Order: sequence, then C-alpha cells, then structure tokens
Amino acid sequence: MANLTENKYAIHEAAREGKSSVVESLLNAHPQLADLRDEDDRLPLHWAISYNHLPIVLQFMQSKNFDPDAQDGLGWTYLMMACSRKEGDDLVDLLLQKGADTALHFTASKNNLDVARKLVAQKASARIKDRRQQLPLHRAAAVGSVPMIRLLLDNHSPINATDVDGMTALHHAISEGHADAAVFLLRAGAEADKRDRDGNLAIQLAPDGKVRDFVRQHAQAEGIALE
Repeated sequence: MANLTENKYAIHEAAREGKSSVVESLLNAHPQLADLRDEDDRLPLHWAISYNHLPIVLQFMQSKNFDPDAQDGLGWTYLMMACSRKEGDDLVDLLLQKGADTALHFTASKNNLDVARKLVAQKASARIKDRRQQLPLHRAAAVGSVPMIRLLLDNHSPINATDVDGMTALHHAISEGHADAAVFLLRAGAEADKRDRDGNLAIQLAPDGKVRDFVRQHAQAEGIALE
C-alpha cells in the first residue's frame, strides 16, 4: 500500500486520530502491523487507548498476538493508560475482561477513586510494590487523597511499608504538604518514628511550618508522639 510505504507508522497515526476505517484497511492488508512498535516503542493499540478510541481498541483486540499487558517504552500497559483517564471506564472494563493485570498504582496516582474501587472489586491487590518498591498507598499519600488511602487500607494495604528511599506513606503525605492525609494515616496506625534512608522522620520533611504545626497539633490531640 502506497500510504504504508510513505509512512511507516501510518497505523499508529490512524489509531491516534481515531480513523477506524484506515486502521481496518491497514490491518486487513497487513495484520502484522498490530505488532509494529513506533519510535516511542508503542504499539498502535497504546495510542488508541491513550485517545480513548474504543472502536479501534476493539479492532486491535482481535489480533492473534494481542497481549493485554503489553508495555510501551516507559513501561506503561494498556490498563495503566486507561486508568489514567477520567473517562476511561469502558476501556478499563474491557481490559479487565481480557485479563489485563491491575494498575492500582497508577489509579492511586491519578486519584481516580471509581476505577480504584472497580480494580479492588476485581481482586486487585493493594499489597503489590512497583519498581520503586512503592505500594499504591504511597501514591495515594503523595497526592493527599484520604478516600483513596481509606480504600487501600480497607483492602489490606500495609501502612508502614517503605519504598527504595525508606519512605513510608506518612513520609510522602507530609513531604508533599498533605496534612489531612498525614493525620488520617497517623490515626490509622502509621508509625511516626520510622526514618527514611537519609535518617529523616516524616514530620521533618514538612515543606513549611503550617503543615508541620497542623500535623503536630492533631497528633498531640490524639496522644501520638511524632519525635
């Protein structure tokens, strides 16, 4: 096909722009294009999901080599991308039906509570760590989402686990200035005396006095020692 010769990544472009008929034509002529990676190490399906083109997603899922957990060059899977979109519920449902691995970390980072509940209902584990040894709870604490933190703790997330930097969820909440989230974690049993890799207590990472004083006052009211 002329357009394929002229543009090696025509199918990626069509998937990105939502051109369903072009994708169908290219796949009919060259089924192997579904497995072609572009300069970003992405498959066409990654682009279709990124731009929420459900009809095109369905086309690629018919490929005999379809892998529900295929990653792009940055390690993002289809489900991770779908979970990062506020309007990606249909894609999330579809990918879960196809057996995609869960993506609570990314959902927690985006504070997408509805999708997180759906993932948990599909038996997503809140106890799995990522490459930085972070739990979804670390991500939820870093964005200061108390509802997400509560959901993860209710589903058996360890509260005092540390990441590669020796930081707990409490460290992340305080260092990012999320005093409400920090107080919630303390009330739930977060250990204030744990130190990170550099020897810092969580309270020592407060970005300013306002956050530090808020956490201290509430901890004192609860009888919790911070230092």
